[in-house]
Amino acid sequence: MRFVDIKNDVAFRKIFGNTKKTKCLISFLNAVLGLEETSRVAQVTLVDPYLLPRIKGEKASIIDVRATDLLGRQFIVEMQVADKEGFNKRVQYYAAKDYSLQIQKGDDYSLLRPTYFIGILNFPFGKNESYHTKHLTIDQETGEHLLTDIQFAFIQLTKFKKKAHELVTMVDKWTYFIKNARTLDVIPENTDDEGLKEAYDQAERYNWSKDELMNYDVAGMREQDARGELSKAKRDGKEEGEEEAKNKIARASLSKGLPVLLVAEITDLPIEDVQKIADELAAK
Repeated sequence: MRFVDIKNDVAFRKIFGNTKKTKCLISFLNAVLGLEETSRVAQVTLVDPYLLPRIKGEKASIIDVRATDLLGRQFIVEMQVADKEGFNKRVQYYAAKDYSLQIQKGDDYSLLRPTYFIGILNFPFGKNESYHTKHLTIDQETGEHLLTDIQFAFIQLTKFKKKAHELVTMVDKWTYFIKNARTLDVIPENTDDEGLKEAYDQAERYNWSKDELMNYDVAGMREQDARGELSKAKRDGKEEGEEEAKNKIARASLSKGLPVLLVAEITDLPIEDVQKIADELAAK
């Protein structure tokens, strides 16, 4: 196997959250958002999610990359491997929260800059058959787009069916890379973008240190174990109660080092409940 699985949280952060290799993220943002030539992202500064958790008491997820560009625009890129109740509300809350935190009370609203949320989803989202969707706030009658500062874009991997020879746009090529890199032996011939080339280079296992590969493998095993335990807990749920089963898997997952947000996604428990369990474990 030549390339790592981009959906793995360690691999995702290495490619899109590398402060020394931002060309990958810049290319991806321009491709997914389809920004016009004069408004394309030229340079980004990565924001460490561990320093800026969005919710009080929440431990930030490793599969979340945040950045700003020279114009002050904010970009949130998130890999979501499992559907969860309330997902649509959560992404709106996160984007609105980041948008509002740009200014303090009394500051001029003109200081606010656009915030873009990009979700890479390993599940379908909405009725649109297209794998690449954009969501805007528009006038229902005229279609006029006046509220432009908060926008959403989603890449739905399960809806992407194109083969290597069918890739045309940069969004096609990036989505193909994210979904299929783990199964590839060669880089597709039509990979001509420097940012995407760098991403393939970063994803090549031979370029990873032993420690990086170990962390990558551990992350994959921990998530797989957690999902396996959750499946078993759900099967046993009739006997011990579904809520009790969820709490049991949450404790096991947190004990293995999985972040609070990921455990909440896996178990479908509220973040506050998972954080409470984490605090209880830490106090022991």
